[in-house]
Amino acid sequence: MSSTPPRKIRVVINRGGGSFGDDKASQLEGLFEARGIDAEIMAVEPGELDRHCGEAAKAHGVDALVAAGGDGTIGTAAAAVAGTEMPLGILPLGTLNHFARDAGIPLDLEEAVAAIAGGKTRPVDVAEVNGRLFINNSAVGLYPRLVRDREAQQRHLGRPKKRAMAVAALRTLWRFSHHRLTIRVEGREAAIETPLLFIGNNRYEMGLMSLGKREAIDGGELCLYAPLARTAARFVWISMRAVFGREDEVDDFVMLDGFQAVEIRSKYARLMVATDGEAQSIETPLKYKLRAGALKLFVPSPSPDGEGDHA
Repeated sequence: MSSTPPRKIRVVINRGGGSFGDDKASQLEGLFEARGIDAEIMAVEPGELDRHCGEAAKAHGVDALVAAGGDGTIGTAAAAVAGTEMPLGILPLGTLNHFARDAGIPLDLEEAVAAIAGGKTRPVDVAEVNGRLFINNSAVGLYPRLVRDREAQQRHLGRPKKRAMAVAALRTLWRFSHHRLTIRVEGREAAIETPLLFIGNNRYEMGLMSLGKREAIDGGELCLYAPLARTAARFVWISMRAVFGREDEVDDFVMLDGFQAVEIRSKYARLMVATDGEAQSIETPLKYKLRAGALKLFVPSPSPDGEGDHA
C-alpha cells in the first residue's frame, strides 16, 4: 500500500447514475476543496463516459481519476487507467455499488472523499473478456438476456431498475434456454450444457448471507460457476441448493476457481455476454483473463486495529 495525496483530480459523474442530482457537482467540489484538492467536476451522459474517462487518464497535471456512479461507471473509468500509474478514486453513487462494497470503500459520500484525500492506494485485480475489461463479473446465457429486457423496460416504460429487473427475471425464466459450451482451462477442456455461465474477478461467495460478495479483489484468480440444468425448474432447484450450501451434493453444478485464464467456445460466431451488468454481443471464442494488480485504487486508511484494511 502506498500513500500520495492527490492535489488535482478529475471527477467524472454519470448523469444516469442511481444517485445523481443537480446539486451533486457543487457538493463534491466543496467537499474536495475543504480537503485542499483541486477537483474538476464533469457530469456527463452515459454514452460519453468512455471518452471523458479516457481523456482524464491522459490529461496533463491530473493526479487521479475519480468515478462517481455505479459499477458500470467505475468499470469504464477502471478500463481507462488500468495498467497505468494513475490511481482511481470511487464515489459510490449507484444502485448496488458491488465493487465499492467489496473494496471496502465507504458508501457515505464524505467518507469516500476522505478516502481519496488520504492518498492511500493499493493494487487490485481486474479481468477482461476479448479485451473488454470488467471489475466484477461476466456472464453468458440467461443473465445477458435479463439485462437486455431490464434495459428495454427502463428505456421504453420508465420503470425503476429494481422493478424492471424483477419483471425481466420472470420473463427470462419463462423463455428458458441453455447453451452447449466448451470450457478450456490450463490445457484441459470439457463440454457442458448450461443456461448460465458466470465468470468472476476473484472468488464469489455462494452462501445465503454472503451471496454476491467477495472476500478479496486482489486474490489473483478467476472463478467460474455453471449449473448444468436443461429446464427452468431444475435451474432454480440447483441454484437454491448452491445458495444454501448444498452444492457439494449436486453433480450438476460446475464450480472452478484458482485459475487466471479460461476460453469458452460455442457453435455460434457471437454470444450475448454481460460484463458488470451491461450486455453486448461478442465474437467467440470468449477469452477471459485476469489482470492481477492492474488497478491502482484509493482505499481508506487502515485504523490502528486493522479495520478499514479491506480487499
